[in-house]
Amino acid sequence: MLRADLDQIDIKILRELQADGRITNVELAARVGISAPPCLRRVRRLEETGVIEGYRTVLNGPMLGLDLVAFCMVGLKHQSEANLKAFSAATTAWPLVRQAWLVNGDSDFLLHCVAENLTIFQDFVIEELTANEQVDTVRTMLTIRQVKKVGLVDI
Repeated sequence: MLRADLDQIDIKILRELQADGRITNVELAARVGISAPPCLRRVRRLEETGVIEGYRTVLNGPMLGLDLVAFCMVGLKHQSEANLKAFSAATTAWPLVRQAWLVNGDSDFLLHCVAENLTIFQDFVIEELTANEQVDTVRTMLTIRQVKKVGLVDI
């Protein structure tokens, strides 16, 4: 994978879009100091090259009754490519798992989980996660409150 060749205008565009993905092209162009047509061409190029992966709406979990956020550090019994792929595939079937990373260190995977409450999260850990045939160890961390929330990439 090649690193994207970006100039300062591209970087400004990415900063603005990461802060507000609903900004109009005209407003975006004004903020980055170019006219609307070349701004739109640049955004399309950034999308086509994969620098911009997509657009999402950020939901307020607690307002939707999803009050618990937790992280699970999962160690597998064996770290073969087949086992890593099998566990990765299993995470896609678990709605509570919102993001998953293959990591190095004491664990093999880090899972970001969101649930309505502690009981639902515990049921998931016991009935799904630790019951998975690939899993050897699970360590969970319940969050207290989120203290920082910014775009995922500092650009």
